[in-house]
Amino acid sequence: MSRQGEEDRHPFLEGLSKHRGAVPTVMVIFGASGDLTARKLVPAIFNLAVDNLLPGDFHLIGYGRKAIEDRAFRASMDAAIEEFSRRDLDKEIWGRVRDHMTYHAGGYDDASAFAELAKKIQQIETALGRGVQRLFYISTPPGVFEPIIENLGSSGLAATHAGTNLATKVIIEKPFGRDLGSARALNASINQVFQESQVYRIDHYLGKETVQDLLVQRFANSIFEPLWNREYVNNVQITVAESIGVGSRGGYYDSSGALRDMIQNHTMQLVALTAMEPPVSLDPESIRDEKVKVLKAIQPLSLESKNGDVVRGRYSGGLVDGRPADRYLDAEGIPPDSSTETYAALRLSINNWRWKGVPFYIRSGKRMAKRVSEIAIQFKRPPGILFSEGSRFDLAPNTMVIQIQPDEGVTLVMNSKVPGLETRTQPVKMHFRYATTFGSNTPEAYERLILDAMVGDSTLFIRGDETEASWKLVTPVLECWKEAGVDGLDEYSSGSWGPDSSDQLLAEKGHQWRNSG
Repeated sequence: MSRQGEEDRHPFLEGLSKHRGAVPTVMVIFGASGDLTARKLVPAIFNLAVDNLLPGDFHLIGYGRKAIEDRAFRASMDAAIEEFSRRDLDKEIWGRVRDHMTYHAGGYDDASAFAELAKKIQQIETALGRGVQRLFYISTPPGVFEPIIENLGSSGLAATHAGTNLATKVIIEKPFGRDLGSARALNASINQVFQESQVYRIDHYLGKETVQDLLVQRFANSIFEPLWNREYVNNVQITVAESIGVGSRGGYYDSSGALRDMIQNHTMQLVALTAMEPPVSLDPESIRDEKVKVLKAIQPLSLESKNGDVVRGRYSGGLVDGRPADRYLDAEGIPPDSSTETYAALRLSINNWRWKGVPFYIRSGKRMAKRVSEIAIQFKRPPGILFSEGSRFDLAPNTMVIQIQPDEGVTLVMNSKVPGLETRTQPVKMHFRYATTFGSNTPEAYERLILDAMVGDSTLFIRGDETEASWKLVTPVLECWKEAGVDGLDEYSSGSWGPDSSDQLLAEKGHQWRNSG
């Protein structure tokens, strides 16, 4: 292919984007020497460049405490792309980003370092002869969120270019607070510097294709929406299970636990998207309004030790994928008197017209039987008039299963007649897999989320009141467990589906977990 042909294929060179008009942007990643930057953020930026989705004038500045030369930073990001990108490194395409990539060393509470950062961005604007959008990505430990935000304000970096479409935006990684009080305090700090429209609280689960497709499945298919209510749905189960243990993250995880690490954010977002009412439009605020409404409709959880709505557990030894697995207390960095849960299950009751009386069961845990994230909508059984007598009628409840990972897709469980002269029934599954239909090389979640933030689409990001609504539900649980210590912390074998008390949580309502993955 000729040089001209390559340029036609990559309009990135000419400052064009084929995706919703991304404006000239300087992106600053705080925590640039961290694991997330190498594994997810920079590979995502590279793949956006491959797909011609970056603005022509795009500059990347890495910010971190560690002093690193530009050359060394670029080389480390080259290696990160080679190791973690879904596509092979294309040096020509990456070179166009790499040439505009620098590193800035400084403390997160150092006002002078932020003043120097402001000068560096001003120099980029001077060289371009025009202003740029500023996109700040905070990928640091949560303890420095507030100093970064305060310094963005005091340095003038949070200010926008008046009279232009060149906004200033901030992306904030989870965890967004540790409880309701800290989430409110962080929101207050942010609101002193940024308007809510400038803030993008990120949950990478919302960038997954199947999660985005959930709204399409519900509202673009007339066969599902009429059934999506208390008249036809028996129960809803949401599982976010991991087969791995805490690994080298023991110190961090022990201060967090399953409820903070997975339930409050990822899993509650899946609840909101599954249970929300139809928004009036696809406008980001319309969608987020409905998510907040349904989170506020969830009733306070019963914390009684018997017949309560919450269960917690901690993995012991066992077998995972046929290999011996140690118990949680033997992991590096875990104190012997730890009372941190590695498994949590909740029974939610949503007090609105659509879902009154339909239990939502949610669970998340480590060292479970397999890695799987899914939403299972279990429908009510038909009246037991036909096909109800005798062992020859093997019937299962109709279930719609939305698989989020590891194999994205949708499965419908139905009952069918077994071929033969005798009338026998058997549950069958109809599968749709993204990889089979659309190919396996689908964009990573961070690609979608970074691009959306760049172009100002906040649909897949979490609003401040949404975060507080979620924390309001789980904070009493955290306080109860803290006071109880190890009392009520049930053990479960590694490689299982959690403690027996979790099965009892469903059995009280005549239900059982869907454990087939």
